[in-house]
Amino acid sequence: MGRSPRYNQLRMPHSLEAQLRQAGMGADAASAHAAVLMRVGRAWRQWTASEPVAWFVPGRIELLGKHTDYAGGRSLLCAVERGFCVLAAPRRDGRVRLLDVDWHSQVEFAAGGPPPAHTPWAIYPATVARRLALDFPASTAVLGADLAFASSLPRAAGMSSSSALVVGSFLALADDAAAAQLGGRLQWAEYLAAVEGGRDGVGTHGGSEDHTAILCCQPGQWSQFRFCPTRHEATLPAPAGKVLVIAVSGVVAAKTGAAQAAYNRVAHRAAAVVQCWNSATGAAHPHLAALLAQHAPEEVRHRLRRHNHPEFSAASLLARFDQFWRESEVLVPAAAAALASSDWPGLGECVAESQAAAVVGLENQTLETEALVKSARALGAVAASAFGAGFGGAVWALVARSEQRVFRRSWRADYARQFAERARSSLFFVSAAGPAAFELAWDASAAPEGTDGRHQLEPA
Repeated sequence: MGRSPRYNQLRMPHSLEAQLRQAGMGADAASAHAAVLMRVGRAWRQWTASEPVAWFVPGRIELLGKHTDYAGGRSLLCAVERGFCVLAAPRRDGRVRLLDVDWHSQVEFAAGGPPPAHTPWAIYPATVARRLALDFPASTAVLGADLAFASSLPRAAGMSSSSALVVGSFLALADDAAAAQLGGRLQWAEYLAAVEGGRDGVGTHGGSEDHTAILCCQPGQWSQFRFCPTRHEATLPAPAGKVLVIAVSGVVAAKTGAAQAAYNRVAHRAAAVVQCWNSATGAAHPHLAALLAQHAPEEVRHRLRRHNHPEFSAASLLARFDQFWRESEVLVPAAAAALASSDWPGLGECVAESQAAAVVGLENQTLETEALVKSARALGAVAASAFGAGFGGAVWALVARSEQRVFRRSWRADYARQFAERARSSLFFVSAAGPAAFELAWDASAAPEGTDGRHQLEPA
């Protein structure tokens, strides 16, 4: 682990808050996360005498591109102004020690070994450490690290808290040689997606959308990517005078344990479409985007109507195919064009079609997320959509900055009327498009005794 420019380190001798603002974070978010970093710093001083480096690693908002990345499709993304505040220092004994500051949880394991079974979240850094040890045996990446963190991301809410922890673990554990061998940030994202979803990974059959947004998005911008392989297609200014209001439904959107099978079934249906085509024609298309690059949608539909699959009905495969084709090849480009021309009705229509297709084609929506989308549009949002893995999680709504406080109160109240029990664990907050993961210049004196900043992260 080094202090090279590969981490976009901010070396200006400013306060933590000034560095966060310099990176592109809004004033309120910068103030709140400076306090979080100081809280992690105080815990660090009590935990170890090592001199740390510091990072901020955000979550992401998937504006469009539902379940498209692992099938070679497109997504429209931005980083969120919430994330992990991380301090880390290398070790020389092959051990990885982790401290979750907010949950007062500590774990320790060998750099190439399994995580403790009693700490579910430790599987993410342990998987990263194990893969680095296997893939770069000559690197100092195998030596281990101390890593302390606190997160402002709601957990299991569809905002990529797990992938942010994977990225943060990589930044803490990988040395300059390993990072350089992998290439640039787009390649890091692909590698970490393979780590998280591979045979020896966490077990989710996903793509690199989350990791790409966390590592590559820009503050104040919405970014369009295509995947398999990952490439950047467009960067568009976030809508002027508007903000994203996020509603976390309180329905846990987990991708591990019992929920993993439902999540993976969505990916399996996309793969089944390609399998049907390949088995009938002798082709070897690796994913849906490759199939569509050579064949018209109606040609694929015709084949699916005639093919029997042992697990999925023809209707189910047709719905999944249509969702992918419209989302990736039609709606994402159309939404980007609407955004570029400030065509807000056009953007709203694209997002509404995407949400409707998720209900039918992905079968991953809940009553709560559907109600939040409907409520947001009724209250005047330009556009609104559920995002992430689905089966719960969060909804974003694009609203005028001047109206966001009234909108947020009304949205929350409407949700409480419909889902009183869920509303108790819900969260409503505002975010601009934030910066990708970056390193901060850390001063050991930067964590004096004082407020912990938690109240600043709660919505007003």
